[in-house]
This record gives sequence, C-alpha cells and structure tokens, in this order.
Amino acid sequence: MEKTFFFLYSGLSFLLYLLALPFLILFSVKAKYKEALPSRFFLWHNTPLRSDGIWFHACSLGEAKALKPLVDAFAKEQLRMSATTQTGFSVIKTYTQQSRYLPFEPLLFWWIRPQKALVVMEAEFWYLLFVLAHKRGAKTLLINARMSDRSYPKYKQFRWFYAQLFKHIDEVYAQTESDKQRLLALGAKDVRVTGNIKLAYLPCVTEQIQKPSGLVVCGASTHEGEEELILKAFVALKQEHQEAVLILVPRHPERFEVVAKMLADVVVQTGYRVQRYSEGRMLSSDIVLVDVMGELVNLYAISDLVILGGAFVPLGGHNAAEAAQFGCKIISGKHYFNQKDIFEAIEGIAVVEAEELVERVLDFENLVHTKIRYKSDLTPILESIQRVL
Repeated sequence: MEKTFFFLYSGLSFLLYLLALPFLILFSVKAKYKEALPSRFFLWHNTPLRSDGIWFHACSLGEAKALKPLVDAFAKEQLRMSATTQTGFSVIKTYTQQSRYLPFEPLLFWWIRPQKALVVMEAEFWYLLFVLAHKRGAKTLLINARMSDRSYPKYKQFRWFYAQLFKHIDEVYAQTESDKQRLLALGAKDVRVTGNIKLAYLPCVTEQIQKPSGLVVCGASTHEGEEELILKAFVALKQEHQEAVLILVPRHPERFEVVAKMLADVVVQTGYRVQRYSEGRMLSSDIVLVDVMGELVNLYAISDLVILGGAFVPLGGHNAAEAAQFGCKIISGKHYFNQKDIFEAIEGIAVVEAEELVERVLDFENLVHTKIRYKSDLTPILESIQRVL
C-alpha cells in the first residue's frame, strides 16, 4: 500500500506540474511572484542545500521569524533553511547563506540531499518533502503543529492521505493538547505538547523611534478590507483626540501602493496630513503609511493602541504577542483561529466584531494593557535535534 501510494502520488504531482507550466510561466513575470515562482517551479538560481546539516523549513514571514531561537542554538555551518514565500525567504536568508526556496514537490527528487534532520514548521504537509528527506537519512520533525477548529474537519476528510504522510514523520511537537489529540487521530505518532514556539522568541526593538506626543494608534499587519475599517475608526477618534496619530502597516508589500491610493482619498475627504514612512522615516503626520518591511516591532514599542489585522476578515489572525510584550492595548477581530493558543496566552485582548470597531476605539481608555501569561518550552525539540549531531 505504501509503495503504491508513493508512486501514485508522485505520478499525479508530475502530471499537475506539467499541466500548470503555462500558467506558472505567465505568473512568473508578475512582480509579486517573479522571485519565488522561478525558484520554486523552475529551480532558477536554486541549487540544492549542502548535505549533512540541520534543515529547517517554514512557510512565510511569521513562521520563519519564530524559528530564530532554534536556529540560534546551532552553528551557522550546520544550518540549512528553506521557505515557501518571498517574505519567508527574506527572513531565513539572514540566518545562513544556505537558504533556499522550497521547490515544488516533483522537483524534490533531484533537489534534496541527505541531511541529519528535517524540521518543518506548523502545517507544511508536503508529502514528498517528508518522504524523500526521510528515505535519504534525515530524522523528520514537525514542530509547532496545529489543527484549528476550522481546519480539522477538512483534514479528517483526507485522513487516508495524512496517515501515509505521518509514517515518515518521526516526531511531532504540538501547540496544545487539543492539537495533539487531533494529530493522533490523523495518524501522527510520538506527539508531544510544547506550546506555540512563537511565544518562545519575541523579536526585539532594533531601532529607537521617537514617539509622537499624542495618542499613537497602530493598524498592524492589515489585509484587504481591514484598512477601511481602521481608517473609519481613526477618523471618529480624531474628532475627539486631535493629537492622535495612525500608523498603518499593511501585511504584504505588494499592497503598499493600493493603500497609498486609499489614503490619498482620505486626504481629500478630511484634510489630514499623510506621509510614507519610507520618505524620511518620520512620524510627523496624522497618518503614516509604513511602506517598508521589518519595522513593526519598533513601532509596537511606541504604540498606545494596536488594532491587529488578519482577524477582521477570515484569515486566521496574526501574532499578538509581539505587541503584548510592550503592554499595548490590543483590539482584534474574531477570526483569529490560527492564533488561538497565542490569544489564550495573552491577558487583555479586546475581541470585537468588525462593525463594533469604531465604538471600541472611541472607548480605548477603558481597554486594559495586555500581558503575556506564559511562554513555551523548546527544550524537547532542541534535545531531539542534538541527538543526531
């Protein structure tokens, strides 16, 4: 059964790859994909990682940043890194030169070299990644594994697939006891609960920013449909607190120009002063569009109120601990299903319906300062990896 499944899955992945080639070529010229797609699907400037290292794989920005306390425990010459997205790659390449985009599955047959361990973050369930790494000698670990209330029913429908995948994962480290039970039901073995590793490492301030004298509101990691909500709430707040400043930080850089046009309309309607952070890195206007990457933690450090994006639309939310470490007052939407355990570890987050945002922002003085109640333990993961060195 196992061999049959392997050959069928491999054949299907090759077929899908061939069918998708015309679309991949078309999308490769778009600015959003021009780096990641050629690397992942055509191995453009994407040579295999050197053998005999500790290979960490993460999907995107948040997962790549969360790996820092683990990668810091090993010498740089031992590290091998891969990521799926452009934002994730921008982080891992700061850890080691042995950093690559993860190729699409059928290309892994030619790309994967023997490694001592493969450590994969969260829900990157690439069957051939685990199988080929395992067959070529790597100890395989799935860490920070989660199975949300929203996604679990969908996973259960494909239990037959995950039962085959988990045969090639030696150890699983889950975020919560609930995640552990769900993973076991899907066929995982040797599952331990270590908490969310995003709570083990919180990025530090890299630059001291001068705080404006008035109330500082940070609209953080926003997505399409959320900027409008935040701007509406800020306009209402501004009527009562004329000194208030809004720092607006879109999650993805490809949306910077879209949000800039949106703010141009706000200028016409309100007369507010708007500036782009990339032009002087100052916070001297009513609204500041942060159109650079890597500044969010520095901005959290001077924020009084954080309106955290990713949860006013059904995307799963973002890591609230990065702001809570500074005691910021935090308002979030209700769609934080991918961050449930982090939210449970933080005291004081105000969770509201999208239509309630204006009211809660106007009542910001009655919000409480957030506090992180507990963190996670990376010791079992580090000890497991150390055993293969």
